[in-house]
Amino acid sequence: LSLSLSLSLSLSHIYCLGSTLNAKNSKAMTDLCCDLQIHINGQQTFFLNQRIVSAYSGKIKKMIKKERTKSVQIEILSLALEDFPGGGDGFELVSRFCYNNGRIPITIPTVSTLYCAAIYLGMTDKLSNCNLLQQAESFLEGLFYWGWGDVLVCLKSCETFFSFADSSGLVDKLITTLLAKIAQNSDISLLCSSNSSSSPSSPDNANVKPSSNRRLSRLSSSSASNHSGANNNSGSSNNHNINNKAWWFDDLATLCPVMIEKVLRSLGAFGSENNSLLLTKFLLHYLKTHKTCSNYSKSEYGGLADTAVYGVILMGKTAFSCRALFWVLRLVSGFGISKVCRSGLERLIGSMLDLAKLDDLLVSGGQNFDGVYDVNLVVRLIRVFVQCEGVSIQRLQKVGWLIDQYLAEISPDHNLKISKFIAVAQSLPDFARDCFDGVYRAIDIYLEVNITLLP
Repeated sequence: LSLSLSLSLSLSHIYCLGSTLNAKNSKAMTDLCCDLQIHINGQQTFFLNQRIVSAYSGKIKKMIKKERTKSVQIEILSLALEDFPGGGDGFELVSRFCYNNGRIPITIPTVSTLYCAAIYLGMTDKLSNCNLLQQAESFLEGLFYWGWGDVLVCLKSCETFFSFADSSGLVDKLITTLLAKIAQNSDISLLCSSNSSSSPSSPDNANVKPSSNRRLSRLSSSSASNHSGANNNSGSSNNHNINNKAWWFDDLATLCPVMIEKVLRSLGAFGSENNSLLLTKFLLHYLKTHKTCSNYSKSEYGGLADTAVYGVILMGKTAFSCRALFWVLRLVSGFGISKVCRSGLERLIGSMLDLAKLDDLLVSGGQNFDGVYDVNLVVRLIRVFVQCEGVSIQRLQKVGWLIDQYLAEISPDHNLKISKFIAVAQSLPDFARDCFDGVYRAIDIYLEVNITLLP
């Protein structure tokens, strides 16, 4: 039986699906009648035959019966389906299934849509032996033998109807398979060490059996204790580790934020539960990849940014240099991290302030600040450093020299308030400087630029 497009309106696309006319076959004449109008998600409208569709869909059959009890005189019934998985494209696949006597080619890109649509419409064996749900389930039975790319394609196809796919259990199945492939095709040293530069190739042709689930815990087991040997006294020795990528980073970075959150929750590593350096590095890579993305609001990334920060704080100085921490701060600030996470990250950076360079401190003030640079941030970092226990005179003097450089850098800023300039200048105790020449030079520049402040 063929499908034909009959009408197109400006506000919605309207499809009429009927059978090929056979003048000698009364059944075909009946099938041709489009006596059912179905609106999909308020966007598309389909004209169908009641008998054909209700033969496979329990939900539509009940809806037709309910409408008929209201009035038996209606020639064309009108039904509305909201939040239908896959929208109009998904319903067209279902319609093709119905008009093809319960048969349709199922592929990896379409199986998620057909599976969820079958659940939504009640297309089970209660109505037909050739039911869509059973066929989709049979196709998904081979899930653990799919290639890496196939699983990823199927998972991405769930993004437009994530809530339904998640509630059906399909997302969990796909994520479990995806993580099993990562575990099977990743050397254990890579999962537990930030210093490994080797990364296995993508397992496009690898088969993963359900028993691989036992290895998934390795992905979230690389805690701070595994990195105690890292050098925490260098300003740049650990910075390269952030940019080291596992083979699966780029592929998973194509998933939407809610899907990544689901992956993390599956591993028990979302939010403050994140104790994995590998996952932390992935999240930083993910946020870096998406920082200019306009498909999602920044608020959708907030939980992921917080999760990354929790991991960074836990790993601390053993895995991240001072310069790397400033990079993290700049990155996550654009995703609306919580006050708790920002405070924790600033405390970590502040405790290492003597390892910072001038350009580390030059964090943009943005539109919500007075001045070119975020001076308040630097004042908070200095306060943290000064309050640290056991800070030597040498470390304090190193920060003093750094802050004098910073004062010289911010002093020409026309928009910098004098109260903020003074706050930076007075943030360190007197013994942090051998002399105050740097402070006086910065004051001279500031007053020269802001001449209106003079009496």
